[in-house]
Amino acid sequence: MIRQSFVETKPTLYLISTPIGNLKDITLRALETLKTVQVIFAEDTRNTLKLLSHYEISKPVKSYHEHNKVSAGQEILKHLENGDSVGLVTDAGTPAISDPGFEVVQLVKDHFPVVPIPGASAVLAALVASGLVPQPFTFFGFLDRTVSKRQLALNKLSGLPHTLVFYERGDRVKETLGDMKLVLGNRLVVLAKELTKQFETFYEGDIETLLNSDIHEKGEFVILVSGKAESATSSGDILTDVKEYVLLGYTEKEAIKKVASELGVHKNEVYQQVVKAGGIKK
Repeated sequence: MIRQSFVETKPTLYLISTPIGNLKDITLRALETLKTVQVIFAEDTRNTLKLLSHYEISKPVKSYHEHNKVSAGQEILKHLENGDSVGLVTDAGTPAISDPGFEVVQLVKDHFPVVPIPGASAVLAALVASGLVPQPFTFFGFLDRTVSKRQLALNKLSGLPHTLVFYERGDRVKETLGDMKLVLGNRLVVLAKELTKQFETFYEGDIETLLNSDIHEKGEFVILVSGKAESATSSGDILTDVKEYVLLGYTEKEAIKKVASELGVHKNEVYQQVVKAGGIKK
């Protein structure tokens, strides 16, 4: 089956990305779409009404969330059948990632166009600023609250060489880090919070260091964990990689940091290998 979004003029379901913090992080296309749809369905109508008020947009706003997604999905379909285009938004970011939306897309997509309106993403904002290898990466979302299920999920991810990305509530972040250390080992981790806001903060270090650090736990975090280092990586491989970067003009410190990031190991491990070798000579 082929779906083409703009071949014919039909009522459309728009998945509209909204700011994750800073209200300026909304696209011109998103604003235009919010103005042109007949009705907006939102995870939290109060938050969405604040956004619409900020941009002086007046539209009917109805509720679509985890607890009413079946009935609200049917209501969305009915609006489309009656000729109304519908905008779907979440509290922050893109609908259907860690919030409801997947189900209504499945319900609608074979009958009406479903058009994504891209925008701010906490996953990508955290990933590109983390300093960890950005690709490939594996996004998991929220881990289960139950310790056993959380550890089981981490165990299934433990062998991946990809950067792992999770969402977590602040009051559970250290408990989750503890499980990560137990299951994944003492890997390099970056915690990102308050993204795009005034107090945007990145906590960086190995898991043990962060467990012993003073972390302001209010709010939600993006947790980024380095992937499993390939077992074939030897001290000789590390030194060869560092030397190659030095020959390209990087300082020894810069080369160590890049190699550590690429191999998914702590930079101190690379540094120790360089020290044992007596440094890198051009």
